[in-house]
Amino acid sequence: MAKSLRIHIVIMACLVGAAVGMLSLPVDDAAAADPACPSSWPGPADDGPLRQGDHGRIAYQDYFTDSDGDRWFVVRSSDSNGYTTVRAYPATAGGYEANSPDEVCYLIVRKPGAAEDTTSPMQVIFPREREEATIATRRPTPVTQTMSVEQLRKNAEDFEYAIGKPGGTLTFATIGDPLTFNLAIATDGSSSGVLGYLFDGLTETSWLTNQVEPGLAESWERSEDGLTWTFRLRQDVRWHDGQPFTAHDVDFTFNRIIYNDDIPASSRSTFNFRYRDEASGQWRTSPMTVTALDDFTVECILPAPFGPFLRSMGTAIYPKHILEPRVDDGTFVETWDINTDPTEVIGTGPFTIERYVPDDRIVFRRNPDYWLKDSAGNNLPYLEEIVRLTVPDLADDLAQFRAGVADTHGVRGEEFAGLDPLQARENFTIYRRGPAYGTTFLAFNMNPGANPDTGELYLAPEQLEWFRNKQFRQAVAHSVDKDTIINDVQHGLAFPQWSSVSPAAGDFHNPNVRRYEYDLGRANAILDGIGWTDGDGDGTREDGAGNEIEFLLVTNEGNTERQQVGEIIRRGLQDIGIKANFEIIPFGSLVSQLTRSYDWESMVIGFGGGSEPHFSINFWHSSGNLHLWHPNQAQPATEWESEIDDLYVKASQELEHDQRVAYYHRAQTIAAENVPVIYTTLSERISAVRNVFGNTTPTLYGLWDTRYLYRTDR
Repeated sequence: MAKSLRIHIVIMACLVGAAVGMLSLPVDDAAAADPACPSSWPGPADDGPLRQGDHGRIAYQDYFTDSDGDRWFVVRSSDSNGYTTVRAYPATAGGYEANSPDEVCYLIVRKPGAAEDTTSPMQVIFPREREEATIATRRPTPVTQTMSVEQLRKNAEDFEYAIGKPGGTLTFATIGDPLTFNLAIATDGSSSGVLGYLFDGLTETSWLTNQVEPGLAESWERSEDGLTWTFRLRQDVRWHDGQPFTAHDVDFTFNRIIYNDDIPASSRSTFNFRYRDEASGQWRTSPMTVTALDDFTVECILPAPFGPFLRSMGTAIYPKHILEPRVDDGTFVETWDINTDPTEVIGTGPFTIERYVPDDRIVFRRNPDYWLKDSAGNNLPYLEEIVRLTVPDLADDLAQFRAGVADTHGVRGEEFAGLDPLQARENFTIYRRGPAYGTTFLAFNMNPGANPDTGELYLAPEQLEWFRNKQFRQAVAHSVDKDTIINDVQHGLAFPQWSSVSPAAGDFHNPNVRRYEYDLGRANAILDGIGWTDGDGDGTREDGAGNEIEFLLVTNEGNTERQQVGEIIRRGLQDIGIKANFEIIPFGSLVSQLTRSYDWESMVIGFGGGSEPHFSINFWHSSGNLHLWHPNQAQPATEWESEIDDLYVKASQELEHDQRVAYYHRAQTIAAENVPVIYTTLSERISAVRNVFGNTTPTLYGLWDTRYLYRTDR
């Protein structure tokens, strides 16, 4: 097929490339006949990565809407001849569209030898004539591909620890300060993430194999019936203040903190074992008996078998000599609050907190007396310090990484295409490890209770009726456009979530649950079927009593991706005649609403996860304090909640893996049918790591054990 090359050049005067916001471009008639260039180009006034672009580097690759409202995929790049250009492709829901790989609109913004962007940018179109157009929807081919499960497992099998070099710093950035320094009562990820460096459990879980390994306990044994467990503790462990760690600290942790009704211990639900009373046939809940047999032996007697017992014994152990007086005088809940000097927080972990500057940083200092040693007998950890920077937004996290301040970065979908080609130049590696464990979902408050101080109901009666209606929730589920979330927010680097357990959990994941595909027609039909229609024609439906279906939808500030998801959900609700007033609130306020005041209506929020489904029992069991749509139920409010309760209890007691899988599969089926929460997507686990660390490899469960991590550039 004969082809000819046509070049259309439009000279633009009086423009300062980097200093303008929207650059209006004249396009001649011939150029307009081809797939047109944007009517305007991105500049500093635009949101997102485009706004943050440094025009002297390859700084952005993202979607952009021009002044005519047309959507483009724009890429800034430099070539070997010294030209810096911005390319534009017509965008589609799935990526970008071009009649051929050569048809693209260029804006030349810097010429060879220029120190800054040219003041006379040129718009150039390079289309080729063809007998017939071919349309291709595609994203840029990534350098880094998602690793297969088999490859990740092989990485773990082949890995061997090297003897590392002591010293150096690991720096990372994240949003959100901790809300407390008291790990025993922490309910937020920021607090537990920080304090995890300070405390150990009797066991720990391998980042290589996901198997349970010795921690503060060097060995254990159990009775044949699985009810009595005896732990032999290490005798070389000291608390950060130099006092010896003993079995009496373990006894104290369970009997005086976790099982203390006056303390809202976040791990209590894990260690309240549910079982069926043989005489009455009723479900009972009992703690285990924990006894220090001597200074270095602990015996645990369970009321019923518990499948993930060893894994659960990774829970933190607390210092009796520090905290017992605070328990005795009733001040434990106020102990180690966020106003405490963090150097006073005493654990057995590999690091201590040296300094905390709110809204800025936390500096962790190596514990020189930590009990773990490498194979050559050297004390771990190798790193001298860890610096956790607090940034206001996830985009600032990326900025810290690109500037070389942070050593690691959790890559979001919108960032991947821009970062991917920079790995060699900026000396980092991107690892893609498949679906994440953590979930993002829409939840409705179904709590019928009232504020105990004022007597005011948590929800208006009509709102409670809406939210407790299963058909309403199913209709809403059909209005959530997962494809738009994946393509526009996560840039194709995510997976639709249908089940409550992530595929990352292996065979615990049930892939055959009910799915609520994006279908506004189906959603409208469901609402019409229950008689909730727009009787007055104002665009908002009314319920059977004539109440307009309107409520508040919130999510937390600092997470722009979650905010974008919330806006997509709001638009979907609007499209089916439901009015959601979307607001962004501080993270601390959101946590308070969920766990203390209960005065919320609907919420977009994320929860973490893991490979063991049992550890979400506090979320799924109706008695759990994180059963957020209706927490702390004395008796299950619905039959389906009662059945999920039973399944989670049975699965926890079952020692046969295949039967545990069957129980959790059934629980996921029930959850999908009743949609107490409406799942959106699972992001892909993508991490960028500076190429200056030893003892790392990507596995299904992590990238490293921080205690063995060392710098190779020292």
